[in-house]
Amino acid sequence: MERKVYLDNAATTYVSSEVLSEMLPCFNAIYGNSNSVHAFGREASAIVDRARDRIAHAINAEKANEIYFTSGGTEADNWAIIGLAHAYANKGKHIITSKIEHHAVLDACKKLEEEGYEVTYLNVDSTGLVNMVDLIHAIRKDTTLISVMAVNNEVGTIQNIKAIAKIAHDYDIVFHTDAVQAIGAIRLDVKDMEIDAMTMSAHKINGPKGVGCLYLKNGIKIEPLVVGGSQERGLRGGTLNVPAVAGFGKAVEIAVRDIVVNQQKLRSIREYFVREVLGKIDYVTVNGHSHQKVNGILNLSFEMVDNESLLMLLDMEGVAVSTGSACTSNSIEPSHVLKAMGLDEQAVNGSIRFSFGKNISKSDIDYAVETLVKVVERLRSMSALTKAGRK
Repeated sequence: MERKVYLDNAATTYVSSEVLSEMLPCFNAIYGNSNSVHAFGREASAIVDRARDRIAHAINAEKANEIYFTSGGTEADNWAIIGLAHAYANKGKHIITSKIEHHAVLDACKKLEEEGYEVTYLNVDSTGLVNMVDLIHAIRKDTTLISVMAVNNEVGTIQNIKAIAKIAHDYDIVFHTDAVQAIGAIRLDVKDMEIDAMTMSAHKINGPKGVGCLYLKNGIKIEPLVVGGSQERGLRGGTLNVPAVAGFGKAVEIAVRDIVVNQQKLRSIREYFVREVLGKIDYVTVNGHSHQKVNGILNLSFEMVDNESLLMLLDMEGVAVSTGSACTSNSIEPSHVLKAMGLDEQAVNGSIRFSFGKNISKSDIDYAVETLVKVVERLRSMSALTKAGRK
């Protein structure tokens, strides 16, 4: 293996040196339980408060107490869907979401269906966007929650969140968005976007794994999901992971601070990568919206190529990519996102997600493209489809 190139930043990212420096004292110098009332606890609690303040400021929340820390994005999504549904069950048991949500949302909805709730799963168009007319038609008198992700984790399409939230509020419905892939990639303003509840995670923005949060607008009701303690104002039990929380706060601060320069770089890198790939490899399709998308995620379909084989051969050459969400990487099922967008079986099975990080270099991209060209040619030369000829 000549070198390693990591193009799977939508799955996770490295912890930056600034974030690590913020975390280190919390392991052995400031090690109190942030829920303890003595000096050691108060010292840890101050660190948690600072992180909460940083995150609230980054998303323009009204108050820091609207940020509730969790073990990650999955728990926060589960809590939002199940907790909000239960809290508003007296008003109705109908929920609306989309077919391309992360499984942390979809599986939570399935669980609610087992409890007697009804869920409408909205179709999306070929670019991955939810249709506003379809959304309005899906609303019923007993609809209590609408949940649509801000940025899709497989194709990078950015939803019209502000418009969706406005529709939800016109019908007195609570609106939640999964913003795990959005933080640091687009500007998030919960006031301007009229968001009631929003999920975020640290490890997508060069923060630590195992910590996330749920923004919950004051006045919105929610039922606890994790019980057994009075932490997080009695709504989420469990001793807080102070080092991870500290790192999360710093990671969000940095992501928002550097959003312009980072996104300019990612856009330049992505466009260069696309030009090189399309110029050197035939029969490649770009999936997702042509312009309403984040800069760090690129999904391509390669005709006459199996994506699992492509992934493995690239890995052998030191290039790390994925076939979709890391949370479903052990599943043999094709991408539910691409299927919902209407891609045919061949396009779905030939799709690869390339996701770029802020530490990527042009030489990394050149090596990745060179390797990709070589591997695709090799696979196509062995493909039965190629031998049979294109129809």
